[in-house]
Amino acid sequence: MAEPIALVALAIDAALGWPARLYRRIGHPVGAFARVIGCLEKRWNKPGNSTRTRRLLGLASVAILVAFSAAAAMLLECGIRQLAGRWAWPLVALAAWPALAQRSLFDHYRPIEHALAHHDLPAARAAVSMIVGRDTAGLDEPGIARAAIESLAESFCDGVIAPLFWLLVVGLPGAWAYKAINTADSLIGHPEESLRAYGWAAARIDDVANLVPARLSGALICLAGAGGWRTLWGDHARHASPNAGWPEAAMAGALNVRLAGPLLYDDVLADKPWIGDGVEADLGAMRRARHIFVRACGLAWFATASIVAAPIVTGDVKWLP
Repeated sequence: MAEPIALVALAIDAALGWPARLYRRIGHPVGAFARVIGCLEKRWNKPGNSTRTRRLLGLASVAILVAFSAAAAMLLECGIRQLAGRWAWPLVALAAWPALAQRSLFDHYRPIEHALAHHDLPAARAAVSMIVGRDTAGLDEPGIARAAIESLAESFCDGVIAPLFWLLVVGLPGAWAYKAINTADSLIGHPEESLRAYGWAAARIDDVANLVPARLSGALICLAGAGGWRTLWGDHARHASPNAGWPEAAMAGALNVRLAGPLLYDDVLADKPWIGDGVEADLGAMRRARHIFVRACGLAWFATASIVAAPIVTGDVKWLP
């Protein structure tokens, strides 16, 4: 894609995020995905259905959501291009902007860091509970720091690199189809008995969609952190997810800390293996992780700019008047 759509979308997201005033007025497109998923799950995920039926209905729900989001994005882009012609690309970038989450991740991470800096564990627990699913009421400082760093690393893939990747590869429909898949996985792609069969397709499709972006994310984190490659290669498979382990292991290695480990979910202990063999995470590690995240986003910008610049160098530019 020669047009600088992705680069402009990255710039708008970094500058604005998704403003609270805008969220209060119209919500966020992902919220619409969540409502569709919730409605279909309520209607179709019946306990009396067989495992096979629940899997098929779960697959149908994801297919409907992805088809709807991709078709809507395609129609929107076609309409913009018909109306605006050669100057359509800035408007398409505006339509791609909400699919990215650089600023949102940063803005959710900073309050946790700020609370720990002021030794306010209750505030830090409350802030970290907004971005993780584990039990946070009993977390100490290392536990809070681990949770925040893990979420930042994994979300670097889900919220930045993966939608950017699909935007560059497929265009606007690709970015929004990915967001639909990722939202479905986050809501129904769980191993709990009530969702195991129905959410099976969402989890598997999300695994495929993140296959390349997860590995790119891990590499970018190691480059931004000037290290972590050994832990990336050695420990990524310790994570239950085939993809989340890549950015988390990269971050653990770059920071020389250990992440993951035993966690509580709904008062049930999940005895997860440790990722990395470094020291306990702390406030200092959180600050370094934030700097690595910002530099990794910068590297993504640079890579995107290089893709945009290639047609300019060869003289094959169609988006300039």
